[in-house]
Amino acid sequence: MGAPAIVPPGSPPPRRGFDRGLAGRLPAPAYFVAGAVSQYLGAALAVTLFDALGASAVAWLRVASSGVVLWLLRGRPRWAGLAPRSRSMVVAFGAALAAMNLTYYLAIERLPLGTATAIEFSGPISVAALASRTPRAWAALAAAVAGVLLLAEVRWQASPDGVAFALGGAGLGAGYIVLGQRVAGAAPNLDALAWSMLVGSLVIAPFGAVGVAAHVDALTLAVLGGCVLVGLASNVVPYTLDQVVLARLDRGQFALLLALLPATATAIGVVVLAERPSLAELAGIGLVILAVGVRPRR
Repeated sequence: MGAPAIVPPGSPPPRRGFDRGLAGRLPAPAYFVAGAVSQYLGAALAVTLFDALGASAVAWLRVASSGVVLWLLRGRPRWAGLAPRSRSMVVAFGAALAAMNLTYYLAIERLPLGTATAIEFSGPISVAALASRTPRAWAALAAAVAGVLLLAEVRWQASPDGVAFALGGAGLGAGYIVLGQRVAGAAPNLDALAWSMLVGSLVIAPFGAVGVAAHVDALTLAVLGGCVLVGLASNVVPYTLDQVVLARLDRGQFALLLALLPATATAIGVVVLAERPSLAELAGIGLVILAVGVRPRR
């Protein structure tokens, strides 16, 4: 996922002026699909930058650049403007968000985009199952576990560290969901998200700095610009479009759309990166998509 395009619940809807004209007539799922495509095109672009800078440096620059851009778009909110309780939540959420980005990039450096994304989705599915504890929730969790086990079996021998990073990202994704809900309750706006990204970029800065130092000769303006573009495509655009979607759909409808994300990642991996998942991988990804589609809608 790598900081999935999911704005924490409680964020305010976009200004009504956005609903005017052609933009207002487009159905909400169209915005979700556009955000999903942007998110994973950004991930595909990141993969092409790994040879130049390495995954850890690209992850760091993605989080930092998207945080700066969102902070500027929000009118440069002050840290002191957050309530003391909100600040501690923002720090914890930012650490989880940034670490999730880092592990996701380390995973897609070693695994196909769709495979890594599907494995990471087991984290949010587990949170939903444990929170709901209904037969539907357990069925979703069982499908996700079966899918992840199948994907892990396919990829373990070739890249055990890639599978391990993806599973680590799944655990961090679970923390991202839980902490994101708390941040939204403490500070229900995108100011908290902007500060979370900035704080998160400091958390993973040592990893990013090591990556940059190891590839300092490749640190050109074009590569830096590519990393900023990754941040825009993978964070800023999806988060903004999700605000439009959440303003028009209830959370149940939005949750159902999330099943499109692993499928989108797989398709972009095939088209843009020329990745060729095996039939077993497609089956595993399909089980995860099924799990996302049938998991509890709240």
